[in-house]
Amino acid sequence: MSRLLARSRSLRPPWPAFVRSTVMSNFGFERQLRADGIELGRAQVGDKYVLEMMLDRGAILGGEQSGHIIDLTVHTTGDGIHTALVFGELLAQAGQPFSKLHTFDPMPQILINQPVGSKPPLESLPKYQAALAAALQDLGGSGRILVRYSGTENKVRVMVEGPDERQVKAMAERLREILRQEIG
Repeated sequence: MSRLLARSRSLRPPWPAFVRSTVMSNFGFERQLRADGIELGRAQVGDKYVLEMMLDRGAILGGEQSGHIIDLTVHTTGDGIHTALVFGELLAQAGQPFSKLHTFDPMPQILINQPVGSKPPLESLPKYQAALAAALQDLGGSGRILVRYSGTENKVRVMVEGPDERQVKAMAERLREILRQEIG
């Protein structure tokens, strides 16, 4: 990612090192960007929210975990062909296959969907709030938890990231079960 940003910087005058993505992007990605001196801002899921945040903060590069990459040096929408060409250029410069390039170390991430009968504010669910607080304490700042309602389906999405995959899975299952009990 840092190389893509550096390539884009060479096309225009210098600007702040900001990358915008969605709340779904892996925590390992954020840690790598931070180590490279790049700030990651997280927008709601959707290209339009990423673009809005990019324009608000002056970022030139953003995208979604799904692969939609927005490079404002050439366009304002996710463009798979452009992204493939840029990555092809980076691979040619590196002289090795993508499988040999280190981008970042992804953190274990579990995403579980739970059908719901209604979508009350998550802050209004006492059992869920208590379980969330306990899970965050167990993570101790070494991961993150994102729980949000789907914008298109009657589902709640529970995402947990952390260094231990078994712990992450257990936390996600516990939160999902509590949500199922409270609003399922």
